[in-house]
Amino acid sequence: MSAVVRRPVAFVAAIVLLGEAVGMVLLNGILATVVDNQQMSLAGLDPAAMSTGAWVMGGVAGLYLLLCGLVLLLTGIRDRIPGRVGRIALISCAVLHGVLGALTVGLVGWAAFAFMMVVLAMIVLTLVAYGNGGVSGTGGETAGPDENGGAGESAPAPA
Repeated sequence: MSAVVRRPVAFVAAIVLLGEAVGMVLLNGILATVVDNQQMSLAGLDPAAMSTGAWVMGGVAGLYLLLCGLVLLLTGIRDRIPGRVGRIALISCAVLHGVLGALTVGLVGWAAFAFMMVVLAMIVLTLVAYGNGGVSGTGGETAGPDENGGAGESAPAPA
């Protein structure tokens, strides 16, 4: 896939994930405020603990989405595949969007499901487009003679 397609997809996915990070923090902040103001309790839990838990969950989820958005942004800027940790973060983010997309059908509706699937598709497209290191063709080096006169095989390292 050419850089004409993969870079804009990475940038758009990064912007969407950064927006999701802000939305996640705001949504959990609203939920925490409502729980605290209404003194709601679930199965005898302390309302202050539930409010604190909602704030912490919003912060952790927001930081996670922010990290994934930054990985996508750097991928688009550098036009290179992210490192191992970045790929793992993006794969887990894609899985998260798939699971949340399945849950949103019943809870929120088809529009939210469609949004989650579009975000999932952009993340997967970025991973697949940069899957061979961002190089079209074979992407590997040709096996020619090396300094040892062999066919690209290296001698064992001295102990």
